[in-house]
Amino acid sequence: MPRMEPSRSRDDASRRRFLSRFFSLGAAWSAALVACRSKYRPDSDALEPRALGAPVSEYGARSTFEKAKRFVQQDRQVPLEESASQTPLHDTFGIITPSSLHFERHHSGVPQIDPARHTLTIHGLVDRPLVFTVDELKRLPSVSRIYFLECSGNSRSEWRSSGATDAQRGHGLTSCSEWTGVPLSMLLKECAVKPEGAWILAEGADPGRHDRSIPIVKAMDDVMVAYGQNGEPLRPEQGYPLRLLVPGWEGNVNVKWLRRVKVLDRPAMSREETSKYTDLMPDGTARQFTFYMEAKSLITRPSAGDRLRGAGVYELTGLAWSGRGAIARVEITIDGGQSWTAAELQTPVLPKAHTRFRWSWKWDGRDALLASRATDETGYTQPTVQRLVEIRGVNSNYHNNGIQMWKVDSNGTVTNANRT
Repeated sequence: MPRMEPSRSRDDASRRRFLSRFFSLGAAWSAALVACRSKYRPDSDALEPRALGAPVSEYGARSTFEKAKRFVQQDRQVPLEESASQTPLHDTFGIITPSSLHFERHHSGVPQIDPARHTLTIHGLVDRPLVFTVDELKRLPSVSRIYFLECSGNSRSEWRSSGATDAQRGHGLTSCSEWTGVPLSMLLKECAVKPEGAWILAEGADPGRHDRSIPIVKAMDDVMVAYGQNGEPLRPEQGYPLRLLVPGWEGNVNVKWLRRVKVLDRPAMSREETSKYTDLMPDGTARQFTFYMEAKSLITRPSAGDRLRGAGVYELTGLAWSGRGAIARVEITIDGGQSWTAAELQTPVLPKAHTRFRWSWKWDGRDALLASRATDETGYTQPTVQRLVEIRGVNSNYHNNGIQMWKVDSNGTVTNANRT
């Protein structure tokens, strides 16, 4: 029996239903679609390449037309000692950060380590100290999880009135990847932690021997010894061949180039948790072991540095995350916080991972103040920067999860409303 072709009227009706369902601002979106359709020229030379393309390569590269790159910061006196790069959040899509654009933070440069000679030692308060080769770890049952990483110094520029000029410079010390490795709990159980073992000290193989103390409760929960990122081995800048992955906690406890885990009965009180990575309070005391990265969000498009092309419909999009679990809600304001509207969360919504949100905005061409605020599954809602300053003052460099406001001028220019 010959296959019956659907009628033209049925196709048109289906198309109308599709557009109506996905574009709530029907008339405005339809106008935009008409404008796009009017530019289509089937006879354009651009649609018909006149020469063969490039040959197959051994390792893929992005299009030469794409220019996204990390913003690099380094100490001018000792560039290898203090260096960092920031993810161009405004140029990313979805929730996964390409490995090549993942932010970096180094204390003593990037070591080049031969995985055939690298080992992980677990010792201290254990009954069976063990040394694992990289190959032995890869032979154990593995897990893959999507988690964000955020430097505790992310958004430090927004503590004061000297806010960054764009989203990348202000908030680009966060990224999200799929990590593959073995649970640290599996290795600790094999070593048989003694009852008095309450903390671990994780140490890297970089020249500075970066190390951090972590409670054994967290180590036995969701911490990973990772050797893979986004489907391939870790890159040297991300800790190749092994790194610690501590979901939801400040970036510096996620020790890269992991070489040693020592079980202790108390924190080691190393440099990185005493003179560094503490939060100075107004009364002169300092908060210590502030591990969790609290709920946070950011509108990435449009953001400072963009320019809108005139009144019309725009999609506001951005990222939200929380070290305490999944994002439950993101709200958008266009009037500086006087009113808030719920945004759409794009699936998947995963715990301790970036979550993409979207909201359709019909700009009337007048000045606007845009911002987002996130609420996580514990009920915690992202505060304003002013609220943080009231409690913690302006001497802290770390853990700024305050609301970021962008100003849209009537000429379409978008700037950081925190700058004065």
